[in-house]
Amino acid sequence: AAIARGAESVLTACARHAPAAHVIMASSSEIFAADAPAPQNEHSPIGPASPYGKGKLIALQRAREARSRGQHVSSAILFNHESERRPPRFVTRKVTLAAARIAAGVQHSLSLGNMEARRDWGFAGDYMDALVRLATVETPEDVVVGTGEAHSVLDLVALAFAVVGLDYRDHVARDDSLTRPVDAPLRVADARRAHIVLDWTPRIRFEALVRRMVAADVERVRLTQDEGPAS
Repeated sequence: AAIARGAESVLTACARHAPAAHVIMASSSEIFAADAPAPQNEHSPIGPASPYGKGKLIALQRAREARSRGQHVSSAILFNHESERRPPRFVTRKVTLAAARIAAGVQHSLSLGNMEARRDWGFAGDYMDALVRLATVETPEDVVVGTGEAHSVLDLVALAFAVVGLDYRDHVARDDSLTRPVDAPLRVADARRAHIVLDWTPRIRFEALVRRMVAADVERVRLTQDEGPAS
């Protein structure tokens, strides 16, 4: 509800006070149905399962309604965009921070749910570049933004622990209580439209992204010796 209300407030304010403004709404791959064929593009089946996804879908619909009334409103349907600034509650930072903490001896293990799920993880800085480009297009539209590459949670875990010289099998355990009730097995972007309309291609790929995040967490742990409770 907060996501939808926020979108409506921004669109209403722009219509009243800055009708010529180019508005960009950050949508999400969470709007797609769990069984939507991969890769997902601007025409893939819609059917969000989470409250977050439902809120993002309502916001997308409001953006389209505003566009039909003449506002310059585009939506970027963003796949997972990650960086060292992610809060630790997200799986990417949960993993990279755990790897850094375990390597430093301040954490001993990590519990995760479904490690087979595959996601399209890209660098948030690249995705912000796409948003800026989308703001400059002459004709507003909805565009999928992603890398087009899918990696499993297990891929993420193995790489993050390898970066700090550890074998994840010695430290990571599966806990089915952490598995989400409805979790799409595969999310990966078909971002061809973004390449055409925005002349956009991601610069930082999965391995470089994970290494960047681990390095940042190693430095955080070195400076603080702790960040959050041990798992």
